[in-house]
Amino acid sequence: MRRAARIDKNHDDIVQALRAVGATVQSLAAVGSGVPDLLVGFRKQTFLVEVKDGQASPSAKKLNPAQVIWHHNWTGGPLAVVESVEDALKLIGVK
Repeated sequence: MRRAARIDKNHDDIVQALRAVGATVQSLAAVGSGVPDLLVGFRKQTFLVEVKDGQASPSAKKLNPAQVIWHHNWTGGPLAVVESVEDALKLIGVK
């Protein structure tokens, strides 16, 4: 049985900020297996977003082994790692 998904401290803030500017956001954090944390739609574009806590130590911000494999094998559209609300908004072209 899989344990409950652990999310970074800034996950909810990033989701709220993206939604506040009109993005649709689906959390994928519970999926696990290296799948990115968020599926984001904005202005007819889709983004896959891995959230890391920008305040954490460098080692805590690293992708885990499953994430490294998933990111390496992904052949679809934009896939990004964000560490802050500002990073997330820049990614979708708001800031």
